[in-house]
Amino acid sequence: MYPEDSGYLPAERAVTVHQPTPITPAQAGPLVPVQPGTVPAVASIVLPDGRVVTGYAISPAQPEPLAAKPPVSRAAVNVALGGVGFLAVCGGLLLLTSFIAALTAFITQLITLAAVIFGGWIAVQIFGHRSGGGTTVNIRKAVIKRNKFYG
Repeated sequence: MYPEDSGYLPAERAVTVHQPTPITPAQAGPLVPVQPGTVPAVASIVLPDGRVVTGYAISPAQPEPLAAKPPVSRAAVNVALGGVGFLAVCGGLLLLTSFIAALTAFITQLITLAAVIFGGWIAVQIFGHRSGGGTTVNIRKAVIKRNKFYG
């Protein structure tokens, strides 16, 4: 900012604040992002101490406008909801089928267990050896011991 050949020490130098003159933009119309066909004009400003600063005019960056999103169509919403409903029904039917299969297997096991127990009890009754009297029925000879009927 200060020339180096001045004889002042840094502490002795007076501090002066310079306000530069702003550069006006080269074009005042609407901004269109295109490649310039020619080199833009160079603007210069003069500082209060007499120095000249030269540079290109830079226009401030304009943010791009947000693109309006189209609303979601009713057909797309209906298709999506229908798909979710269909998957829910399929999952429910799969769970129901699994439950019915498990219930059927459980009932089959209960029936098998009852048949084994009851069948074993009947087998013991038929093939079991008993000491003592029992009911003897011989229909051809008409012998019934319990009722004291002898033919």
